[in-house]
Amino acid sequence: MFDISQAARTVLTTAEPYAKIRAARTAARDWRLGRLDHAFSVAMPDRPARPAAPELLPPNRMPKRGRAGSAASRIAMIHALAHIEFVAIDLAFDMLGRFGAHFPRAFADDWMRVGAEEAMHFALLDRRLRALGSFYGALPAHDGLWQAAEETAHDPLARLAVVPMVLEARGLDITPATIERFEAVGDLTTARILTRILADEERHVCAGTRWFGHGCESAGLDPIPAWQQLVARHFRGSLKPPFNDSARERAGLARAFYMVGCH
Repeated sequence: MFDISQAARTVLTTAEPYAKIRAARTAARDWRLGRLDHAFSVAMPDRPARPAAPELLPPNRMPKRGRAGSAASRIAMIHALAHIEFVAIDLAFDMLGRFGAHFPRAFADDWMRVGAEEAMHFALLDRRLRALGSFYGALPAHDGLWQAAEETAHDPLARLAVVPMVLEARGLDITPATIERFEAVGDLTTARILTRILADEERHVCAGTRWFGHGCESAGLDPIPAWQQLVARHFRGSLKPPFNDSARERAGLARAFYMVGCH
């Protein structure tokens, strides 16, 4: 019988997008049906496999996407979002395979579900791109997202602090305005997809916040100063408003975490 780490590694070492989606769904289904051991026998790769396209560029070399006013800018925005969701599949399964042994079994329940939902989000966005005459890989994408995984590969609390509690929480802040842009130009199909993703991402931030609190309690740490120290040490950026305080609060991410020192 496969174990969790073997299933996670399969996802991470699969490059082709729809093969990765199938691997993610298979892992989540096998875990739910009791076909995977709660064991961690293999290490995660340093970097996940990537398809030949899209071309990955540094964030400062990415072309401007515009504000959804034209068909081309809408495609560029959807492509950028699809890339975020594609990388998020790997982030979820790397979280699970790399750090699952540090946490109770329920941690695996949460991150298997997160990984499967990220795969579904990518599939929805790629399907939308194809309906608009494009596809994932048609445009370049930035390679900055995996830097957070590399920076926090040694520390489960650092990973939880940075990936769900900073990067995914940022999605809670900016997605409502993105939905409004698509609604304003009459693209209600994309708006509905993003509304579904926003609801799921709130639960993902909630899972990250909950397990960060669990890890801090186990280590005898005060969660708020611990989070602030880890973010200052490992996040290559700054926390900037506006914040979606209501969504963050529902996800357990109180203002006391992120309002200190933000600018």
